[in-house]
Amino acid sequence: MKFLKLVIILTVLTGTNKLKGQDQPVDLDKNFTHVVYFYLNNPDNPGERAAFESSLKKFLDNSLYAKTKFIGIPAETPRDVVDNSYTYSLILSFPSKEIQDKYQEEPAHLVFIEESSHLWKKVQVYDSVGIY
Repeated sequence: MKFLKLVIILTVLTGTNKLKGQDQPVDLDKNFTHVVYFYLNNPDNPGERAAFESSLKKFLDNSLYAKTKFIGIPAETPRDVVDNSYTYSLILSFPSKEIQDKYQEEPAHLVFIEESSHLWKKVQVYDSVGIY
């Protein structure tokens, strides 16, 4: 019986990563990061959140250029230096600025903007090149 419980627990734990789309870890490419904060018009509307998430996931699944792909929500960490006012964050990394420039014009990215831009009131972007 203990063996069966262990098998079930291990199955659940190993399956958890797959449910979150984290089959294999992907290292952050330190050459160029693209960090985007989305502020939805109606962040408490479940239908709009679902539509946004669906479009964003489809976009990332079809992006030819984005390497690291992270979608997040505010961690609700109550510190003066933390801004939890956004609805979603997106962190992408690229091997170079030139590849990131191609990403900006790729069809998957443009379709995402067309599909979802009516859902947000503000988008804030922080691009960085690595120095270390």
